[in-house]
Amino acid sequence: MDKSWHDMGGDPAGPVIPAEHDFALWEKRVDALFMLTTAKGLFTVDALRRVLEDMGPEAFETMTYYERWITAVNRNLIEAGVYSTAELAAKIAEVKARGADYGTASLGGGDG
Repeated sequence: MDKSWHDMGGDPAGPVIPAEHDFALWEKRVDALFMLTTAKGLFTVDALRRVLEDMGPEAFETMTYYERWITAVNRNLIEAGVYSTAELAAKIAEVKARGADYGTASLGGGDG
């Protein structure tokens, strides 16, 4: 039986050493967002997987694990009607206008 492009199970990849990767704050937030939104019933793990698999092989070659996850979470929240693409674009523009780095773009403006 042929595997789909996204099914890497059983492929040689070398050892996974969790201690070698300290998760960035934004990665932890993606994980938390996923846990909170699925707990609220906004979408399921199966819906997340559907979007991940629909991304195609290029996404798996060019995006990190959490970049793919936030894209999939976002797509599912839009599909669930939590917000629209226009609302998301407006919020992104608002945050970008705050500043170029995390400290200045934070709601507190980096002032503490």
